[in-house]
Amino acid sequence: MSMSNIDQVTSLHKNNELQLLCFRLEKGKDLYAVNVFKIREVVKYNGAITIVSHEPNSLVEGLITIRELTIPLIDMRKWFFYDPAMPEKDLRNFAVTKERNDEDIIMICEFSRWTIGVRIYEADRILNKKWTEIEQSAGAGNSGGSGKLVSRTRYYDGKLVQVVDIEKMLIDVFPWIEEEKHKEMESIRQVQTNKKILLADDSPVVLKTMQTILNHLGVAHHDFINGQKLLDYLFSSDTNISDIGMIITDLEMPEASGFEVIKQVKANPATKHIPIVVNSSMSGTSNEEMALSLQADEFISKSNPVQIEKAVQELMIK
Repeated sequence: MSMSNIDQVTSLHKNNELQLLCFRLEKGKDLYAVNVFKIREVVKYNGAITIVSHEPNSLVEGLITIRELTIPLIDMRKWFFYDPAMPEKDLRNFAVTKERNDEDIIMICEFSRWTIGVRIYEADRILNKKWTEIEQSAGAGNSGGSGKLVSRTRYYDGKLVQVVDIEKMLIDVFPWIEEEKHKEMESIRQVQTNKKILLADDSPVVLKTMQTILNHLGVAHHDFINGQKLLDYLFSSDTNISDIGMIITDLEMPEASGFEVIKQVKANPATKHIPIVVNSSMSGTSNEEMALSLQADEFISKSNPVQIEKAVQELMIK
């Protein structure tokens, strides 16, 4: 099952729509989903798995090779039972139960310039939704599966579908990615400005990283958990637009996507001068072209401190 269809996805984004691949981690149990734009394909795999850790708490099952590409394999159900407060917890009993002649069902995911394999129980169907039909998970970042679920919507029959924060999974599995960002932060320098940044991202873990980077740059910022909340603030009669020096937005967010943010900001004479930086894990060239075609000023791969500093230094209205 291949997911790539750039023209279709471009059209979806420009209409504030998305497609979600629904899947299950257990037979007949809860439905979860990931944006199809983060999934290259879903494959049945019965090849070798090269074990890289025999630790019972390991989230990485091993390395698999698909079409000459060797990638780490993560069992998503194990991750659902992983608790960062108990890193030594034995996760072996929480693995996805395999059927179908012991074939693994694997989503090949691409985001933040990473490619990983994610083991699931079964892939279901693709849902077409408006971003306005996606609700923020209650207490995202605090409850909601310990921050593992960022939003939710409804299946064709009205059943709940919960959208997974796959960026959080990447950070939980590979914590050194965040450690590298903290090292990079040591090289960035403060920005002299009295303006503030408006920041929107539905992933609590990404918001936290971005807050740390912007604080390190010494820039004031207002943070929002989706695009609609940013737009509501920006166009409120209480907001002084002259105080805003830049907008940094994710692309995929409930209620209003980053594309919708760009469209509305650039279409309004009072705000079209505000630079917009897209901060997205969907880091293919097609996404950059899409964002720039809607008049975004810059595209950076997810929360890269050096790129963010460069964009703020060069674009922010002083």
